Parts: sequence; structure tokens; C-alpha cells
Amino acid sequence: MSKRGDSLQNKGKRGSRRAATERASAGKASGKQRLSRKGKAASNSGPKKPSFLWKWTKQLTIWGTAAGVLGVIFLAFAVGFAAREIPSFQELKANQTGQTILVRARDGSEIVEIGPSFGEWLDHDEIPENMRNAMIAVEDRRFHSHFGIDFWRTGGAIVEGITGSRARVGGTSTISQQLARNLFLSSNRTVDRKAREAVLAMALEWRFSKEQLLELYLNKVYFGGGAYGVDSASRKFFSHPGTELSVAEASIIAGLVKAPSRYSPTADVQAAVDRAQVVLRLMREQEYITEAQASVDVDTVELKQQSGQNSVRYFTDWALPQLDLLLPETNAPLEVWTTLDVGMQRAATASIDANTPGETQGALVSLDRDGAILALVGGTDYVETNFNRATNAMRQPGSSWKLFVFLAALEAGYTPDDKVKDVPVTIDGWSPRNANGRNVGDTNLRTAFAYSINTVAAQLGNEVGFGTVASMARRFGVSSPISTFPSMVLGSSEVRLIEMTRAFASVSAGGMAVEPYGILKVTTADGETIYEHEKSRETQLVPDYVAAGITDLLQAAVQTGTGRAAQIGRPVAGKTGTTSSNKDGWFVGFSSGITTGVWMGRDDARAVPGLQGGRAPAQAFAAYMRYAVKDRAVEEFDTELNLPDWRLEPDEEAMFGDPDDYYFIDEQGNLIEPGRRETGDDGFEGAFGDGRNGGPVGGGVGEGGLAPIPELEPPSAASQDFLDEATGQNRPPRNAPPEPEPNSVPPPAIAPPRDPGEGGSNNVPNTSFNNR
Repeated sequence: MSKRGDSLQNKGKRGSRRAATERASAGKASGKQRLSRKGKAASNSGPKKPSFLWKWTKQLTIWGTAAGVLGVIFLAFAVGFAAREIPSFQELKANQTGQTILVRARDGSEIVEIGPSFGEWLDHDEIPENMRNAMIAVEDRRFHSHFGIDFWRTGGAIVEGITGSRARVGGTSTISQQLARNLFLSSNRTVDRKAREAVLAMALEWRFSKEQLLELYLNKVYFGGGAYGVDSASRKFFSHPGTELSVAEASIIAGLVKAPSRYSPTADVQAAVDRAQVVLRLMREQEYITEAQASVDVDTVELKQQSGQNSVRYFTDWALPQLDLLLPETNAPLEVWTTLDVGMQRAATASIDANTPGETQGALVSLDRDGAILALVGGTDYVETNFNRATNAMRQPGSSWKLFVFLAALEAGYTPDDKVKDVPVTIDGWSPRNANGRNVGDTNLRTAFAYSINTVAAQLGNEVGFGTVASMARRFGVSSPISTFPSMVLGSSEVRLIEMTRAFASVSAGGMAVEPYGILKVTTADGETIYEHEKSRETQLVPDYVAAGITDLLQAAVQTGTGRAAQIGRPVAGKTGTTSSNKDGWFVGFSSGITTGVWMGRDDARAVPGLQGGRAPAQAFAAYMRYAVKDRAVEEFDTELNLPDWRLEPDEEAMFGDPDDYYFIDEQGNLIEPGRRETGDDGFEGAFGDGRNGGPVGGGVGEGGLAPIPELEPPSAASQDFLDEATGQNRPPRNAPPEPEPNSVPPPAIAPPRDPGEGGSNNVPNTSFNNR
């Protein structure tokens, strides 16, 4: 019992201990559960945002890294592909795009260079170290350390964009990027272009060494004035090769890259020097030069003297486009030898500058006897406006147009001494008036032209036909539209200065056609001649005696008439022109084989107080011509009227003369035979075929122009009356008036006005009333 009891007791103790252990375990578990519930409660009560941000940050990091890796891979492929497509170094050296045209004057001197100029190619070691350092200092200070893109400069540009700072010198593009743009891309500022520029810059860095990149850049970058590359810039601005550049000269050239036109030493020396000081400061900061070298003295900069003037560009703008017609298509460098005389061009520019009224433009064209252009000025300042008023401007010529009116009259049978009448006249409702408002009555053709009498010009135009006057202008080279209103005789049709000068040059040449030209020959860079001017075929526009007659009139206009200000101490022939309200002033004339035309006026065609052809234009003509003819012999004009036989013989005999001795041209340009002529009581020949001046009806010149005369059959035998007439036995004196026919009254030499009592209104369509 006792053992069993002990055993039970021990069993009970073990059970009690087991129960206690189980209770303790349960308590611990219960505590853990409580703690867990508390933890969950605490967790549920806190914010959930950090875990959300962490989740998206983690995802963005993963995706960004993946995108970056893909981008790097794509960029590597793009750069590698671009590097494979880039031409070789030798190909890039040989690829100089653009055509260079060197323009020379008639004496061979260089006057201007058009197009890109590349100079000699300089290897890396031939380029002065100062030049290389100056370019790196101002354009790309980390050139030797980056791989095509300077992220530091790019980041700085972004900061500048945000803060508005302007402390950085130079752009964000590296030398490699600029080279890529110059070689392969345009200069637009699109994002696409910048991206391609970056890829190509890295491809260039991959393909070539730093020395090769700098050599390419310094031989191809644009420095202004058409100069590409260091050697071309050095020759253009300093007249020596690029291998001889000093520190100061190198800093000037390096400073041009930012803005070639603004910092060009030929345009503004001080601006170029100021920019060079910036380059030198950067070179000093980067320890390329010493403190003593970091300055530029303006007086020590020896710039190349510019042989040309800006007015020369008016001539080259007119002449060089003609190469497209004269030459086969070529991109090779050319040398163009022109007709321009440098001294005469300077004299022409000076004469226009000195005599053109303020706020007024002026133009001048000067031709040699064969049509070669000796000087051409298209305005007062080519830089301010490159519009060529000598070759492109259409302006009313005023009374200088009377050249064609009086040419037509002389061809129709008038002579300088023939009598005309300055009386009021009305033609188709138009009543021209003279400048002084008066009429002198009886005068002669020479005086009427010298003093530019409008009423006489109007009557002559009416008699020969306005279409005949237009045809005469066409014959002498006027290609612009010509109206046939009565007022056209006073210059209402617009014309170019070069056309009027050409017409007067043809008169100076004795009535032979003159064609203006400006190019003598064209050669290649090796000296091979690929074009040479050939003399034009001679064409006679009017008979010699007509040219002599009009020269007589033109000389009188300068000696005693409206062109007296054009006198230069030797024979001069010319004509003034002034349009209504003094909007245009002209003088065109010739002496010693040189013909010069001058025009002045405003581009907006507003009136210029005091502007008259006989003043400023004539004075500019004289100032230029004194220089132009100083080395030429004095030439007297041929004004002797050697009339053809048919003009001198009796009409009956003239009918059997050679019809080729002389001919007329009708309004349509057809050749016609000369008509019968008789002398009227006022000394005029009856050339009008309508009974006027005692002439036969139906022949000669009428208001509609010239008409052929029916052929007359000669008599079968010579009667005594005919022999007496032929030998002058029964002929009245030459100046005696003919016997009037029964019931006929010959009209005056020039048709009187239809209604002398009408007022002098000048308002008709498309007219300009020019007094001088």
C-alpha cells in the first residue's frame, strides 16, 4: 500500500507538474497571441504610403535601368553605324563644296571674290600652336577629355536657361559637334538635328583621333567673307599664309567663329579686337599664354587693304549671272576677267556720292565705244540696299526720250536747220506746255532740241507717227514696254538707265548698234580659257547722215541748251531729262568714245525739290567724265550732213536712182522705198505724202507712218520740157516757194493745234510731262 501509494503520489506529482507545464505553455502562447494582436493593431493603425512609394520607386528604378541599358545599347549601335558610314579622312579633306569665282578688272587686278574660298590645306602640325590653342580655349576647353559631347557645358546651358545667367562664353556645341554640323547637317535648331549632331559627333570621335578632328575643323570652319579654313582667313584678313599667324591674329580669327559678320575685321576693326581680347583672356586662364601676351593693340593689327568697293557688287550682280548662259555647267573655281576699270569705278562712285541730293538715290552706267562697261553704280550704298537701279529700275526718262523723236524726224527728212514752230498745240485732247510757259514761235530743229521745247517734240511725234517713234526706240535697244499715247514723246514710258545709255552709245558709234557687255574672258584655276568675248556683228541702225544730224542736236544741247552743266572742256553731246514734279533727273551723253548715263531720284518716286536733269545729274556726269576721258584724245564730232543723192536730186531724177541708197521703215518694221519730195515755201521737204509742204499726195510720212509710193513709169522719150527741168533751165531758185496748185493752200511745216483756244490741260492717261 505504501509503495502503491507512493507510486500514485509520485504519479500525481508528475501529472501536476505536466499540467503546470502545459498551463505555462498555454500562457506563453496566449501572451504571444496578445502580443501579435497588439502588433497587428499597431500595424493597422500606421500609414501605408511609404510602402507604396517604395514599391513604385523600386519599379521605376528597374524600368529606368532597363531603359537606360537599352538606350545605351541603341546609342552604341547608332554611333557605330554612323561611324561606319562616315567617309574616310582623305575623302573629307578632298570634299570642298561650293564654287569660288575670282573677279578681275580689265587690267587683271582682283576686285572681288565671290563664293567660298578654302585656301591651302594645313596639316595639324602646320597649323600654328597658338591658333589651335585659341580655338580650343574659346570653343571647347575640354576638347581633349570628352568623347564628342561635353555634358558639363550642356548642363551649364540648362542651368543658364533656368536662371537666365549669361556668364558662359561660347555655345554648348563642342568642336566635334560643330564639325559634324558643318560636314553633314544644316544649321537649324530643331531637336532632331541636335540629336543627330550628337550621334555624329560621337561617331567622329570614334572614327578619328583628336588631332585629325582639330585639323578637319580648322581647315573647314567658316570665318566670314567667304573664307573657309585658317589659311583662307589669314590670307583674306592679313595677306599672308595661315602658317605665319601671330598670337594676336590667331585670337582675331578664333573670335570670328561665333559671329563672322559681326566681328569681321574688315567691317569693324574695333569689334574684332574686342572679341579677340575675350579669346586672349580665356587662353590666359587656361594657361596657354602668358599675361604679357593676353592683349591686342589695334594699331599693330595690319589688315589687308580691300581693293574693291561695295559699289563693285552692283556690277558683279549684273555680270556674273550671265555665266550660266556663257559657260557649261561647272563647279570648278573660275577667274572672270571683266571690262570694269577700277579707277573709273571709283570716280563714278565718288561722283554719285558727291552730287546726289540727300535722301535720294543715284545710278550711273558708262560704256566704251564697243559696249564694254567701264563703270556701273546701282545706288549710293550696296550694303544698305543691293537693288540695282542702273540695270533693274524702271523710271520715266523725261526729255532724254526726245532722242528717239528727233531721230525719227531726221530720218523722215528733217535737218537740224529746218524751221519749226513753237506754238500751242493740242493732240487728241492733250495740250503739252513748255517749262517756261511761253512759246517762241518760229525757230529751228536744233534750237528746239537744245532747249527741249515740248510743243515741237509733240508736233514732230504727231507727224512722223507715235508708232514710228516707238519703233525707233526699239531699234536702238529699248526692250521695256512703250506706250503710243501722244505724251510718249515727252518720256512717259518707263525705261532702264542701261537701255538709254546703250541708245546714246549707238549714236556715238555713228548709228551702229552697241551691245553692253561686262565679261572679257573666263579662265579656270589652271589658266585655261573657257570663254572669250567675241565682237558683235555690226548692224547699222540709221544712216550716217541721221546719226550726224542727231549728234549736232545733242552737241547743241550741251553747248547752249539745258545740258550746259555737263561741259568738260572738250566736245560733249548729250540730253537732259526731268519728269513731272521733279521725280526723276537724267543726263545721258558721250565724249571721246565714252557714253555715260546718270539717273537720280527716290525709290518711292516722291518728288525731289530742285531735282532737274541739267543740274545734279549733269554735274555728276561732268565730274566722272573729266576723269574717264583724261587719257583719251579729244575727238570732234562728225555733224556734217552728207545727204544721199536722192535727197539732193530733182524728184524726177531721184525716182531713177538706186533705191538701196536709203530706205524707210514703217511702224511694223517693214522696209519701204523712198517717196517723192518737193520743197515747200517754208523750206521743208514734202516728206509727208499728204500734200503738206507741197509734197505729193500719197507718199512719204503721214500720221500713220511711212507708206510706199507707187512706181511711176518713165517717159518713153525725153521731151524738151523734161530736159529743161533736169538741167534747171526753167526751175525757180531752190528756196523759192513753189507755185500753189489751183484751189489749194499748203499747210504749215508742223500741223497747228486742232483748237488753239483750248486750255493747256496735261491730264491724260499714262502721261508724264517733262520739261527738260
